Amino acid sequence: MKTQIKKILTDHSLRQTQGRIDVVSVFLVNKFAVSHADIESGIENNYDRVTIYRTLKSFLESGLIHKVLDDNGTTRYALCAEACAGGKHKHNHIHFKCTNCGQTSCLEHVNIPEVKLPKGFTPQESNYLISGVCDHCSK
Repeated sequence: MKTQIKKILTDHSLRQTQGRIDVVSVFLVNKFAVSHADIESGIENNYDRVTIYRTLKSFLESGLIHKVLDDNGTTRYALCAEACAGGKHKHNHIHFKCTNCGQTSCLEHVNIPEVKLPKGFTPQESNYLISGVCDHCSK
C-alpha cells in the first residue's frame, strides 16, 4: 500500500511527508467519505488538528480529494475517482449516506438528471446527497 500512496502523492505533485502518507492511508482503508475526526482517529492522534487541516487543504487544492457535505452539515472528504486539475473539481456524482451505519459513499456511475437554472443563475458547485440504507446494511 505504501507504494500506491507514494504514487498518488507524486501524481498530484505533493511532497511525500509521513503525515500525508498517513492521511492518504486513511482514505484507502475506508471506502467511504471521512470526516476530520475520522482521520484523527485513523492516524491515532499522531498529528495535531492544524496539521490535518493543512494536509486536507493541500489535498483539495491538488485535486486529490473533494468535499462531501452530509445531511447534518458535517464536511467529509473522499478521494477523487479521476484526477482533478489543481482545485478545479468536476464531481457530478451522487453521494449516498446510509441512515443505518452513517457512512457516506460516492456513487460515481449514477446519472444525475440535468438541472436547468433560471436565466441569470450560474452554477459553481453542486452537492447531491441521497439518504437511505446502503447495500452492506440491507443484507
